[in-house]
Amino acid sequence: MDLSGLRRHAPQSLAGRRQAAVLAPVIARDGEAHLLFTKRAAHLGEHPGQMSFPGGGREPIDRTLTDTALREADEEVGMRPTEVDVLGRIDDTRTSSQYAVRPFVGVAPDREYVPDESEVAEVAILAVDALTNPANYESERRVGHPEYGDHRVHYFHVDGYTVWGVTGRMVVQLLERTTDWRAPAEPDRVVGADAELPI
Repeated sequence: MDLSGLRRHAPQSLAGRRQAAVLAPVIARDGEAHLLFTKRAAHLGEHPGQMSFPGGGREPIDRTLTDTALREADEEVGMRPTEVDVLGRIDDTRTSSQYAVRPFVGVAPDREYVPDESEVAEVAILAVDALTNPANYESERRVGHPEYGDHRVHYFHVDGYTVWGVTGRMVVQLLERTTDWRAPAEPDRVVGADAELPI
């Protein structure tokens, strides 16, 4: 992964929705780049059981959205802010739960991270080589969604985990900015907005 281009990313506006931030932690393991994900606890009211990057809503104690991302990573998996080198970010994204999310990218050490069971069921550290393997990727175009209209959903299937939804969109953008991988121009299939999710 070449993370140098992330430093020059221009600010965007998060007006109109509740502000949130996530941290996409890049970890070097056995000489290869990996990304740290969390599997959200099943009892959570929003996106239970889904794969995500550590993060959450901005709180009054957060001076900046960078602070939000670092605080949440500390709370969710014990990743201390002082051990993360935040290099930049990718584009803001909006969620179905009315958040506007700013994704930051940072380098973190390869060590054991312990999930906070009130929010996180598991921590998964997935190899970038596996995420960019065409055999592990698929996508579909969902048509007729009442809020989003026609939109593309990306799925990464690695080590028994499936990364999709908002986090899948973030992964696509991160990989396209930092590696030679590109999402195929066309999806694998076209389905209705209420079609069963292939996960």
